[in-house]
Amino acid sequence: MTNSNRLFYGSCFALITTALSFSIRAGILPQLGEEFLLDAQQLGFINSMWFLGFPISMILGGLFYHTIGPKRIMQFAFLTHTIGIILTIYSGGYSGLLLSTLLIGIGNGCTEAACNPMIADAYEGKKMNTLLNRFHMWFPGGIVIGSVVSLLMTNAGLGWQAQIWIIMIPTLIYAYLFMGQEFPKPKVEAAASVSENLKAMASPVYLFILACMALTAISEFGPQQWTSLIMSNSGAHPMVILALITGLMAVGRYFGGDIVHRLDQTGVLLGSAVLASIGIFLFSTQTGTMVYVAAIFFAMGICYFWPNMIGFVAEKIPASGALGMSIVGGMGMFSTSIFQPIIGSWIDQSTEIQKSSGLSGPDLDLAVGQETLTYMISFPGILIILFTILYFWQKGASKVPTA
Repeated sequence: MTNSNRLFYGSCFALITTALSFSIRAGILPQLGEEFLLDAQQLGFINSMWFLGFPISMILGGLFYHTIGPKRIMQFAFLTHTIGIILTIYSGGYSGLLLSTLLIGIGNGCTEAACNPMIADAYEGKKMNTLLNRFHMWFPGGIVIGSVVSLLMTNAGLGWQAQIWIIMIPTLIYAYLFMGQEFPKPKVEAAASVSENLKAMASPVYLFILACMALTAISEFGPQQWTSLIMSNSGAHPMVILALITGLMAVGRYFGGDIVHRLDQTGVLLGSAVLASIGIFLFSTQTGTMVYVAAIFFAMGICYFWPNMIGFVAEKIPASGALGMSIVGGMGMFSTSIFQPIIGSWIDQSTEIQKSSGLSGPDLDLAVGQETLTYMISFPGILIILFTILYFWQKGASKVPTA
């Protein structure tokens, strides 16, 4: 008999593993740069491997979900997580960090590919939406944990290698919770053949959501992954900012089911784009205490992006199946992967420009960080237009076509 609760808790710990690999890596970026003499663009390429591995395994996992099942996908996730963590610690330099980060990203993508459809298969309707939001709560929740751990360990003088070892704790826990468990069978409507999945994915609304996902993901992950570098001289502690953002996101996602039920996914997504734009604008113009105010707006904005993009596909385009959900998530991570070195190059270019204007020290770092953030406002800004279109599109349609 399927133990849905144990599988759900195992899924949550797997997502905590993903979150720790994100937040701890964000916290140790300055240390990696100093130890291995890496510039911001090189650090961006290392970051991009985390986001590149994600869509590769998400798409393959979604493609073979109904063939091999979520159990084998999560066994592979455990293998790549473990090898990636160990290789990161003993990387020895730039090339080793690229490979190890790619492996961790692959493990993270397997988690999304297996757990999203597994939860959708185990539950229905409002409960499915509620549990998808609560499952995704543990990404920001895990980032809070990782941010605090990274901050405390850095202040205690512990090196980045010790911080990476922490990621093994939730990895071992999720492996134990999944061990020996029977996984749910795919729902009939979601277990369509690949050709039927692809037919549903060829619908205008799915393609529209796919385009939107590219922007929602970078709106969320762009500012967060670079927190330590671009907000280091904002007058607020970068890891406290990250913990505040993700803590608010975790609370918001826990109660997300009721909010989505009242406003529908399209209304939530439109409001989220507006709040995210305000948050990034405040980040790019404010210092001191106001940075924490910006963090609140930003957190409220990005909170419901990811789970409601996935939930929209699961609820309104069900014939796309696990493959449809995985492709949407993969698009988000692929987009973020592409933009990581671009953001790094923005930082390097801004540094040169601000240096030429005579700035140095903390003033230089602040100006570079704020200029980089102004470029990022365009991501949620475009989403305001796209989600307005989606809102009226779905409001005017009695039923979303699935083909």
